[in-house]
Amino acid sequence: MKPLITPLDPGLYLVATPIGNARDITLRALDVLASADVIAAEDTRTTRKLLEIHGIALGDRKVIAYHDHSGQAGRDGIMKLIGQGKSVAYASEAGSPLVADPGFALARDVAQGGGFVTALPGATAAITALSLSGLPSDRFCFVGFAPSAKGARQKWLAELLSIPATLIIYESPKRINRLLEDLCSTEAKSRHAAICRELTKKFEEIRRGTVQELCDQLSDMTLKGEIALVLGPAEAGGEVVDLDQMLATALKDMSMKDAVAMVTQATGLPRRKVYQAALAMGRDT
Repeated sequence: MKPLITPLDPGLYLVATPIGNARDITLRALDVLASADVIAAEDTRTTRKLLEIHGIALGDRKVIAYHDHSGQAGRDGIMKLIGQGKSVAYASEAGSPLVADPGFALARDVAQGGGFVTALPGATAAITALSLSGLPSDRFCFVGFAPSAKGARQKWLAELLSIPATLIIYESPKRINRLLEDLCSTEAKSRHAAICRELTKKFEEIRRGTVQELCDQLSDMTLKGEIALVLGPAEAGGEVVDLDQMLATALKDMSMKDAVAMVTQATGLPRRKVYQAALAMGRDT
């Protein structure tokens, strides 16, 4: 079925694109990509390839870049096009725009400027991973990419682990082992989790187990491809907290004050108890 080419109202059209398999795109998305006056893309090469696969001719239409480094100037340029009566389709590199994607500021500015903004539903790695994880999906929280610096990552995890929901985390194959190791230094090591890799592609892989089991499995491995880590919530009855281990890990990279604050938030234990345990470990304030 060929895409329908129809006039579009001026505005911004957020187009979800496949996360792997090129056929995971909606007919409506193809119609908009074929009809828009201008196509803005997080990665112009990926978008051009997608258009070619689906037989969408560009003609004299423009494909312009909009990515993390485009900044306000890039947004102003797209808003100017819309103000001139143009329809602009924004395609993410993979998945749904605005999900771990630079499109947030663009959609916000267009909407605040009184422009028309609409979204076309489609593929999203976070929801696909949640569906395959086998973990509770009645309440979940997508938290994006973990910080790369160890101290910042540990503090970030401490804040997240108190959320009573399944967590969905994006991570690079180069850092997934470090993330699992940090999780194993907390009470979350006994939580059920799933590592979802290369979703919808030929070598799609789902690994399920506790955080500790997954960490052990991957300790000597180097994974490839995009990864989503789905972390289940704490089970009813609570988790066994190794307070000394958590404090020892935190104190390697933090001051005593920050370590106590982080562990207190992560465990829900009284601050006084955590502080006294830190003192007992021989650290000075």
